Amino acid sequence: MEYKRVGVLGGGQLGRMLAQSASLLTIPISILDVGHSPAKHVVHPSTSAHIDGRFSDPEKILELARQVDVLTVEIEHVDVAALERAQKETGVSVHPAPSTIRTIQDKFLQKQHLISHGIPVAESVAVDSNEEALRAQCTRFGLPLMLKSRTLAYDGRGNFVLRSAEQASEALQALKDRPLYAERWAPFTKEIAVMVVRSRSGQVLSYPAVETVHKENVCHLVFAPLRSADPAIAERARKVAEDAVRTFEGAGVFGVEMFLMPDGSILVNEIAPRPHNSGHYTIESCHTSQYTNHLLAILGLPLGSPALKVPSAAMLNILGVSASFTPIAELVNVALTVQGATVHLYGKAESRKGRKMGHITIVGSSDAEVRSRLRPLLAALPPDPQNSTYVPPEQTPGFSSPHPLVGIIMGSDSDLPTMLPAARVLDQFGVPYELTIVSAHRTTERMTLYAKGAASRGLRAVIAGAGGAAHLPGMVAAMTPLPVIGVPVRGSALDGVDSMWSIVQMPRGVPVATVAINNSTNAALLAIRIIGAGMPSLLQKMEKYMQDMEAEVMGKAAKLEEVGWEKYEVKKH
Repeated sequence: MEYKRVGVLGGGQLGRMLAQSASLLTIPISILDVGHSPAKHVVHPSTSAHIDGRFSDPEKILELARQVDVLTVEIEHVDVAALERAQKETGVSVHPAPSTIRTIQDKFLQKQHLISHGIPVAESVAVDSNEEALRAQCTRFGLPLMLKSRTLAYDGRGNFVLRSAEQASEALQALKDRPLYAERWAPFTKEIAVMVVRSRSGQVLSYPAVETVHKENVCHLVFAPLRSADPAIAERARKVAEDAVRTFEGAGVFGVEMFLMPDGSILVNEIAPRPHNSGHYTIESCHTSQYTNHLLAILGLPLGSPALKVPSAAMLNILGVSASFTPIAELVNVALTVQGATVHLYGKAESRKGRKMGHITIVGSSDAEVRSRLRPLLAALPPDPQNSTYVPPEQTPGFSSPHPLVGIIMGSDSDLPTMLPAARVLDQFGVPYELTIVSAHRTTERMTLYAKGAASRGLRAVIAGAGGAAHLPGMVAAMTPLPVIGVPVRGSALDGVDSMWSIVQMPRGVPVATVAINNSTNAALLAIRIIGAGMPSLLQKMEKYMQDMEAEVMGKAAKLEEVGWEKYEVKKH
């Protein structure tokens, strides 16, 4: 097939990954950058070209524009006037539009643009670069205060947190002579991001919302999808991101970074008019990567699906810690032994502290599995006490897993002895779970929040034990799309029969699986079979469990034949 030629201003890691995606579709691509840039290593001379020069050089931009049909950027810090000149003189299509790049380049203008279109952002104001002006904003917005450079800022560079008005001089020195703006502090609970792709026809698609973790102002980790007790937050984030992107002109991928606030509201922090660090995970984790979709969008081709093709994923940035490549090599050696991990090295000739040298994507069948696979990678990095926050230890006996697949709930602590066998079975199979008390009658709000947030937190099944009227399993099933397994608990005057009938007699449309009275063991085994349908490793464990049961029965039969039934001792379970 023949495609139009794409020109890219910038041949760093983003340009490299664009070129890799282009090669899969034989899309011809030309890269403008100096020397042996990362992208130059992957462009093929038969379909691609590399122009040696700075992407800030107007003449080189014009030279590139004359060779290609569509022009795009790897980074927004480009000469917009040169882009407009190239567009005018050659007729080349530029995506995103130069007007979009100009607005986004100046972060304060970007915020003003978003505000004018009703997009939620933190309050901000342009500020003069002098101590008196900074002190005035400390009074206006309170402390801490975020002071930001309006231009040429990325990866946290150009930001300064004022925790005291006395830091005004220090802030000005750190941000040098750049134009500044002050922003009201946003006490977010999580940093999140959504990659949005917009076609030339105006079609807008978004990737799943993800959680981003920054260390020293640089993206350290990305977890996909975003987990939250409020199932509406992820979709709310996608809508805010899509609405924000619709306010700009031009096609391509936009990285929308946002703050999740304590009340569940979303504030847009920054927008990048290009593929973004927080979207690297899409290469292995989504049906269509952000890089492929960027190319499809700017070429006017049909967009690919942005949906996840794995249940859970994470991305770890490989950052330089010094001029030595040894720490990077040690981390890569560990990653090569980790199942589900894929290493991307950018081929940069020089390592230095904080420089992005590559990334590692980890995929798995559950959040717990991904965190387990991520743990040895973090252990290979320089010691950091925060790592245990990002990836907590695996389940501790007697305590709930931080990333459960199964929820075990009961109406009262008196039900605990009946429900513990379910926990023991899940322990045996290595299935992460949580166990807690949720009463349908005494804690109705807690039950509602638990049921409605179960799926969005990553649970795959719920085991609910209840006695007496036993409404808990049915009420939870009415509020969650997950399978619910009810355990009738013996204890009432009717010896649990009333509970069994209450659970099993659900109205049409609200199914609840029901096991025998007090048999939480079967409830756990059924939960494992349900979630094992999408997890081959669990099905293998279930097959082994069934084989062991068969062997146990065969052993008992042989023993009975050997000693006779008069001497056979029956073991009580």
